[in-house]
Amino acid sequence: MAYNLSYKPYGERAIFIEWPAIIDEEILRDVLSFKHKIEKLNIKSLLEIRQSYNSLLVVYGFVEINFKAEIETINKIYSKSESAISLDLMQWTIPVCYEEEFGIDLEELSGLKNVTKSQIIEWHSQSIYTVYFIGFLPGFLYLGGLDKRLHTPRKSTPRLQIRKGSVAIGGSQTGIYPMASPGGWNVIGNTPVTLFDATKQSPCFVKPGDKVRFKPVSLDEYKSIKILVEAGVYQIESEVIRD
Repeated sequence: MAYNLSYKPYGERAIFIEWPAIIDEEILRDVLSFKHKIEKLNIKSLLEIRQSYNSLLVVYGFVEINFKAEIETINKIYSKSESAISLDLMQWTIPVCYEEEFGIDLEELSGLKNVTKSQIIEWHSQSIYTVYFIGFLPGFLYLGGLDKRLHTPRKSTPRLQIRKGSVAIGGSQTGIYPMASPGGWNVIGNTPVTLFDATKQSPCFVKPGDKVRFKPVSLDEYKSIKILVEAGVYQIESEVIRD
């Protein structure tokens, strides 16, 4: 499906391309497909392309550009029909411990939803999530596909410190804090898996368009996995997603 895109100059050397402002898998796929089309042309003047839920920011490597000409060029790229593009996506299984010492908002969430903590854990771990965007912090995954029964507003007063690996709910999404930081999402568990490692060639192993599912683990299993992660030998469960 082709969308009626909006193209706008962004500063002196970038073009902002926008899709309908909704969180939607078809839109995400179209965004990623368009990004791939542009990248594979290896246009020398392009510096980088940044992606979000429903937009691309095309950044050029020189100061002055002819916006009208460049917009026409990239719109032609979008409009050009071609066979379906394989995005080489993965599904990742990430272990999560929902024990009380990690799920610091589970009790409150349980009362708010009038269900048991076990039910919240079941709902949260049964979904398969789509990675829409990576941002806020390096390696912070914004995941769509949260069970509607778990949709919960962010906290009115954010915490000054959320521990690394915290799995949390914010509005209609769930996510993982890749490092200790302030945060206003509702924390329900923790993963021992490292989401961002600046020493690696690909600092974040997950990419937009990938899928994520959470696997509940006991506290003992969590500790065992953490030892393997710290030793650099833990293998995250994954599989290739077939289009």
